[in-house]
Amino acid sequence: MSAGFRSFSRLALLAGSALASSSVFAQETPQSAAENSDPNVIIVTAQKRSENLQNVPIAIQALGTQKLEQLNVTKFTDYVQQLPSVTFQALGGTPGTNVVYMRGVASGGDGNHSGSLPSVGVYLDEQPVTTIGGNLDVHIYDIARIESLSGPQGTLYGASSEAGTIRIITNKPDTSGFYGSIDGEVNTVHKGGQGGKIEGMLNLPLSQRAALRVVGFYERDAGFIDNVAGCRSFLPETNPFGCPPAKNGGIAVDNKQFVKKNYNDTEVYGGRAALKVDLDDNWTVTPAVMYQETKSHGSYGFDPRVGDLQVQHFLPEYRSDKFIQAALTIEGKLGNWDVTYAGAYLDRKDIQSSDYTDYAEAYDSLYSSVGGNAGYFFFQDSTGKTIDPRQRIVGTDHFKKMSHELRLASPSSEPVRVVAGLFYQRQSNQIHQDYQVNGLAPDLSVNGMPGTLWLTQQYRVDRDLAAFGELSYDIASNVTLTAGGRAFMYDNSLIGFFGFGRNPAFDQASSSNSVPPNAVYSTRTGVAGCFTPGGLRLRDAQLAGNPTPSLLPAAVDGSPCTNLGVYNYSTGSVNPVHAKGSGGTYRFNATWKPSKDLMFYATWSRGFRPGGINRRADVANYEPDYLTNYELGFKTTLADGLIRLNGAIYQQDWKRFQFAYLGANSFTEIHNGPNARIRGVDIDVGVGRGPLTLTMAAAYADAKTRQNLCLFDDPTFTCTASGPNGQANLVSAPKGTRLPVTPQFKGSGTLRYTVPMGAAKVYGQVNGTYQSSAASDLRTATYETFSGNVINPSAQLGRLKAYGQMNLAAGAEWDAFSLEIYVSNVFDERGELSRFEACGSCGQRPYIVPTTPRTIGLRAGAKF
Repeated sequence: MSAGFRSFSRLALLAGSALASSSVFAQETPQSAAENSDPNVIIVTAQKRSENLQNVPIAIQALGTQKLEQLNVTKFTDYVQQLPSVTFQALGGTPGTNVVYMRGVASGGDGNHSGSLPSVGVYLDEQPVTTIGGNLDVHIYDIARIESLSGPQGTLYGASSEAGTIRIITNKPDTSGFYGSIDGEVNTVHKGGQGGKIEGMLNLPLSQRAALRVVGFYERDAGFIDNVAGCRSFLPETNPFGCPPAKNGGIAVDNKQFVKKNYNDTEVYGGRAALKVDLDDNWTVTPAVMYQETKSHGSYGFDPRVGDLQVQHFLPEYRSDKFIQAALTIEGKLGNWDVTYAGAYLDRKDIQSSDYTDYAEAYDSLYSSVGGNAGYFFFQDSTGKTIDPRQRIVGTDHFKKMSHELRLASPSSEPVRVVAGLFYQRQSNQIHQDYQVNGLAPDLSVNGMPGTLWLTQQYRVDRDLAAFGELSYDIASNVTLTAGGRAFMYDNSLIGFFGFGRNPAFDQASSSNSVPPNAVYSTRTGVAGCFTPGGLRLRDAQLAGNPTPSLLPAAVDGSPCTNLGVYNYSTGSVNPVHAKGSGGTYRFNATWKPSKDLMFYATWSRGFRPGGINRRADVANYEPDYLTNYELGFKTTLADGLIRLNGAIYQQDWKRFQFAYLGANSFTEIHNGPNARIRGVDIDVGVGRGPLTLTMAAAYADAKTRQNLCLFDDPTFTCTASGPNGQANLVSAPKGTRLPVTPQFKGSGTLRYTVPMGAAKVYGQVNGTYQSSAASDLRTATYETFSGNVINPSAQLGRLKAYGQMNLAAGAEWDAFSLEIYVSNVFDERGELSRFEACGSCGQRPYIVPTTPRTIGLRAGAKF
């Protein structure tokens, strides 16, 4: 797809927005607002049609507007707590860096900017907003519903919906009348600070055929993790926690500059606007735009070695994450067929600074027998003096996503129904990771970047093209058969630079070098692997007899040269590395409705995730993985709508799942592991429609490997094949090991009682959640890393402990006002959302990302 076409597509989206905007001001006849009179009936669009949730033969859980408001849901972690089949891995815990999983389809280690695509798709209205390296944490306000679709959705939703799909559906502009709302909150966190939010919405009818809906929000989440005073010292100092001044000629530092209580506060602000224009009785155009910025500070994981909700960090920590999305939806009819076009352009930028002191601490201990960092490495300034070896990582990502979907749907009232369409998306990421050591000599740094020990400067592009369709046939008045398929093509590419610098005075072929090639004496990774004219890499050119070869210009701006790519002998330049593929997924379903309130269904479906590229030349690309789902389900509505009981039992076979881990030099590698099997049950219950209502949902997933996971690739899974340099292989995780991150059981429930009192409706609410324990890492074996460190990844990180949480709320609602006091996490449980460590050898400090401590808050709202 050419750059010109992409530019035209963006202009088309914006032009469509402008055209629709200009047409609405020609007419001005406001209408009265219309409210949903039956909040118990949830209409979903999981199958690209508007249908009652109870008539959709998919394991789907939906949180409607009323439920989202009652549970005070404003962000990703809030709604995931209420969705039992959904879990996530927090990459450091910072908002917007979570990797989402469904139904136990998790191998751990995902989320690297150069790694696997997600296995769960996320949609904002009709447009995909799935991103690599962390979810888009859309602020939840004035949302119609959140739909959680469990299992492969590959027919209608594509590559990143291998294990399931989450859809965030906004409330649309309404021509019936002017109305709005404003909501505010203040809260205080136990052992933390104070927070709050203010949100507002306006629905503005501009004519009988046009309306504008505008949403704005600001939220501040209080911090609750303290950065406490501490020191680190490095050999030859004898006390690793000694404070300055150093006593034995080594390096000693403290963190006085960064000591702070409630270190991890977050601010989120932004807005959303949508314009709906009915061009005539059949055609509607809805342009929309959303902007959001999230500013986070500090660490969101605490160090249990230091203390509860405490860390000792020594360098600046922050993250700024902002995005803007322009979307255009066109809906109309060709004859009696529905036509829908959905297009979007997403631009997301983030910048992050992280403390990497743990790396220096770990390697000082690992190489203590040879003098630690000072004895083994060359952390020196220009005069040769040993300097502070601590690192700070400054990273940026610039993510862009363009998507287009065009689909047709036949009349839903006919016995034979068809949904078919075409889909295209292109997503790119400009990746920058700068590992900085203050004062590092230029000749020991990445070339042209004094003070940079390691640089990642890459450009990634992922393209998907698909044609899809589903055919449903009512073979009887109460029996429907559905068959669907999706043919796809993908093309993923990566080019750029990663690694260390190269001292110009160092010659690979010389046996008498008087200078190191860089601060860690790496002779292979980084500039050493950059291409020279003729296609040889610098290291090989020197070994071939050229001590000072020139380097080809950098393919990605900001790089010293290019070592990630494929040399083109025809043009003398470097092209991106590609991983391409094509194939198909399917979905077959049979539905039987013995009565209007009872439905049974059976589904056989398949999902996939594209393969991709390993950056190191000596590690092969990884292949796609596939998930096949076998599912039996039922949906019932009993006692004239008083009771809703839905359930599903399933088996999922995950073939050669993609598995990421830190290899040599703490460098992420992705391999295809063994097969896995997940067997589970989903249950969703709702009771009551009057003053007392009870909703419960639970998920059980038994997810295990079916063969051994080997330290090095072995197609026989016996783990007898040697490593790339002849290393002995071993079993990292034996057959039958449970997959990590996802708890075996997770459940949630809400009991709410409402009673009239004068002009108000007074209510009390109890909400509870529980999840069982889970492993943090798939690998259970003890082995020696490439750097000589002996580790057991699963034991080193520790298990995610089981926890339960109770949330209480009480309040009153009038026609135009509402007031509520709430307590979340009543018993101040230290629930563990995730565990992580700073580097592959940093097992001395596993961090725990906790749930927010007990929070007491007051909410007030008004509608007009």
